[in-house]
Amino acid sequence: MTANGKGFEHPENLVETDWLARHLNDFDMRVFDCTVSAKMNPDPELAMTSPFVFESGRTRFEEGHIPGAGFIDLLKDLSDKTSKLPFMVPSARHFADALAKCGVGDDTRVILYSTAEPIWAARVWWMLRAFGFDNAAILSGGWAKWTAEGRQVSDKPCTYALGHFTTRSRADAFVGKDDVLAAVGDENVCTINALPAPVYAGTGGPVFGRKGRIVGSVSVPFGSLHDPETGAYLPADQLRRKFEAVGAGNAERIIVYCGSGVAASSDAFALVSLGYENVTVYDASMSEWGQDASLPMETD
Repeated sequence: MTANGKGFEHPENLVETDWLARHLNDFDMRVFDCTVSAKMNPDPELAMTSPFVFESGRTRFEEGHIPGAGFIDLLKDLSDKTSKLPFMVPSARHFADALAKCGVGDDTRVILYSTAEPIWAARVWWMLRAFGFDNAAILSGGWAKWTAEGRQVSDKPCTYALGHFTTRSRADAFVGKDDVLAAVGDENVCTINALPAPVYAGTGGPVFGRKGRIVGSVSVPFGSLHDPETGAYLPADQLRRKFEAVGAGNAERIIVYCGSGVAASSDAFALVSLGYENVTVYDASMSEWGQDASLPMETD
């Protein structure tokens, strides 16, 4: 059932393509493409505050997907529309209504994948966890691995019936800037930046208002968590070494952040799967922190 399950404290969080192929027709199975496409903002001035332009992956999904799968629209259905910041987690009621409409109930098994970066599936997984749903997993390698293996695809619409989704919020799943600011200089807190290394260093890549990183934070880029050939998460021992190398193993609390809480969800997913239970995501991340000159940042 699991992908590279040896060494993971929670191997149930990952499933392999062959397992999913055998269980696609299970009555309680719900499979979802969670893709969002991200392109660099072509307007240089706007790019200083909003470096990316996001588009739903629904059109791509309709062209072909895992048979029976539905589509979860992060942009339209699972983001707080009252916030000026992208991808902020919605209210519990909004989230429950959206998941129920997708066909997710309290007793269903949810498998998530993406046709692009695995971070989109991880973002939905983390929100499900935040609202108390623990029966979700990410498809190791996602769409790329599924199609590379020549497995069946479909362009037929999803037929999942309406579900009943009950939220049981985990208050510690997300934190705001005040908690992150309080953690600066605290040796008991490991604050992890999930953005690519040049962005962390302030030497290249997109800029979220200001170059660099939150003072004292360490770097574990989301892209480093995956096999470059298959897109699957690395084996548990390799992932554990990455996080222990930056001090996560000794931390009483781990805060993960990125640009807008999406890439951070992938690091958080890996940490929880390894057995770290003291993990939280700074939801607004650099989209908020980078715009506020009163909040401390540094570069290499």
